Amino acid sequence: MEKEQLEKMRHSCAHLIAAAVQKMYPQAKFGVGPTVENGFYYDVDFGASISEGDLQKIENCARNLAKGNLKYERKEVQIDDAVKIFQDLKQTYKVELLKDLKEKGTTKVNDDELKEFSGSVDSVTLYSTGEFVDLCRGPHLDNTGEIGVFKLTKLAGAYWRGKSENPQLTRIYGVCFEQQSDLDEYLNMLEEAEKRDHRKIGAEQELFFFDEKVGKGLVMWLPNGTIIRNEIERLATESERVGGYVRVRTPHLAKEELYLTSGHLPYYKDGMYPPMVMDDGTYYLKAMNCPHHHTIFNHKKHSYRDLPLRIAEYGECYRNELSGTLAGLLRVRCMAMNDAHIYCRKDQIKDEFKAVMDLMIKYFKIFGLENYWFRLSKWSPTHLDKYINQPENWEFSEGVIREVLQEMKAPFVEAEDEAAFYGPKVDVMFKSVIGREETMSTVQLDFAAKQRFGLSYTDDSGADNNEVFVIHRAPLSTHERFTAFLIEHYGGKWPVWLSPTQIVLIPVAEKHVEAAKEIEFELFGMDVRVETDSANETLGNRVRKAIGKQIPYIIVIGDKELAGEDWMIRVRGQKDQIKMSKIDFVEKIKGEIKQRI
Repeated sequence: MEKEQLEKMRHSCAHLIAAAVQKMYPQAKFGVGPTVENGFYYDVDFGASISEGDLQKIENCARNLAKGNLKYERKEVQIDDAVKIFQDLKQTYKVELLKDLKEKGTTKVNDDELKEFSGSVDSVTLYSTGEFVDLCRGPHLDNTGEIGVFKLTKLAGAYWRGKSENPQLTRIYGVCFEQQSDLDEYLNMLEEAEKRDHRKIGAEQELFFFDEKVGKGLVMWLPNGTIIRNEIERLATESERVGGYVRVRTPHLAKEELYLTSGHLPYYKDGMYPPMVMDDGTYYLKAMNCPHHHTIFNHKKHSYRDLPLRIAEYGECYRNELSGTLAGLLRVRCMAMNDAHIYCRKDQIKDEFKAVMDLMIKYFKIFGLENYWFRLSKWSPTHLDKYINQPENWEFSEGVIREVLQEMKAPFVEAEDEAAFYGPKVDVMFKSVIGREETMSTVQLDFAAKQRFGLSYTDDSGADNNEVFVIHRAPLSTHERFTAFLIEHYGGKWPVWLSPTQIVLIPVAEKHVEAAKEIEFELFGMDVRVETDSANETLGNRVRKAIGKQIPYIIVIGDKELAGEDWMIRVRGQKDQIKMSKIDFVEKIKGEIKQRI
């Protein structure tokens, strides 16, 4: 089935579900019901509490309605008439959308809400499905009998129009496919996703946790999780040193003037924490590192020979995310970003941008990540409220990035109206092992900072030149988001170099414990992470426990091992043990750690 037809079917299914809700809950008031990847959702004010157990009842009602082959009947009406219709139906949320559309125009209506309207503000289209009437621009199927297979999957809370001061509605999620086999495949993927859920594995492996006394979205990293963080940061530090970066540290907050200069306050104020009024001015928690790095660049005058200057920092940033949108490590309020800013001349942009892309691809190979592509996110000249109005700079910057992607033969698509306010960017898109598509990291080309911060250098003639372009890059995303992705990618089976515990030694009996501890100390001195399990349990129980923890190597220490015979080593994921001398094994694991195999 073509993508457009499948989306039409899913949109029609959302209306069918709403019709079932109305039949079962006549008092329900409806928000918006757009399509999303693999399905749809509908926001509903039920006027009563419902639970996951009610989903099956709604789904069954929808199936019965679908059997009646209800028509999707389209009708175009004047906006004032539409207001009267929904007032009579007591659908206050639809009335609010209509009045907002009439009084303020589409600039006050978000993307999901725009899906409700036809192109004209004077008139709108309504669709009837049985007794259910919705405000919608369509298109839809002819009747409910053309809908394939569907299933309601979960409930969630959602503030009306995404604002915490508004009522919280119940969001019903569902999926819809053409054939039962497609739905079965998707449900199997969901089952696999549940097994790999980073929150579940994170708790089992004691990587991180959240605590209400600390606050929602604020990660508490445990020792095991901190090891993984440190190893990832070590990789970044080593790679950046080779790549000519210098590392800095900047404060976690700054004065209002800095973010007014950068332009972030007008554009991103809602995403920043509220201001703190101090005796010497107003401060904000840092939501991004770039203004601090621009200030470091300006700390002294630079010659053309100093450029490019590459400034790197795993900087801590804070975002004022709504509590209902937080999702484990994937969306948090405090994050450590693999950030860097490259200050370069115009003639250096192409080489520097390519070097960043090469570095990202190198990282992907190390982590075994393959299913990725790039999105060139461009501006839209029709949305000057979102972008700096410098058409020549936009055309030049987008052209340079396109050339880099084309010359690298990188898989990429182009997307209008998705750029940062100060320049185009390349978003790194991944399809995870559980089938979820997501944006992992981004590289941005900034041509606005040079004016806002007065960035300049002394050129070869001794003149002041302000053509300083800035490349923002975070190839390893944030520690939080990237760790969540890796947990699900590996399913908790960490490669040796990342594994919090790389070897477990299991002494056969009490008389072998001291010798095992000596081996542990010896390996520890070689930067190998090793533990000795001398618990008062059977040998079999201790082996099974280590296997359950996904330890890469398990070595039983008994009389033969202490007598200098070859070790019998249990390798994670292998049925048969391997036989190897102590010297050879030590060299093997040291090589795997050093080479990040």
